[in-house]
Amino acid sequence: MLFRWLAVVALLGHLAFVAFVVLGALLVLRWPKLAWVHLPAAGWGVLIEFAGWICPLTPLEKTLRVRGGGAGYVGGFIDHYITAVLYPSGLTRTAQVGLGSLALLVNMLLYRQVARRWRRPPRLENR
Repeated sequence: MLFRWLAVVALLGHLAFVAFVVLGALLVLRWPKLAWVHLPAAGWGVLIEFAGWICPLTPLEKTLRVRGGGAGYVGGFIDHYITAVLYPSGLTRTAQVGLGSLALLVNMLLYRQVARRWRRPPRLENR
């Protein structure tokens, strides 16, 4: 039972990490110092997709599922959970690079907004 619970925790952590990689720059707009955490995370997420690597959280989740008496799955996290919804025919190398490119593009656009805010001079209030 403990390993099943830990597998769910790993899955939720993985989902949160993927969401943070793709949309974390929105949080940076509100809390600029978060960029120190988001930029390396986004870089890692994009690198994983471009290089075709498996995120270390995937084997962890699979191991926990098996240790908890469940079945593991074939392929990576994105292939198993996200691709099954977005690309029913399976994850191709082109689709994987496309996902990485999408994450990169979204972050570039959001960080352009962050840079604009940082360059904007502070507003002086009339008193």
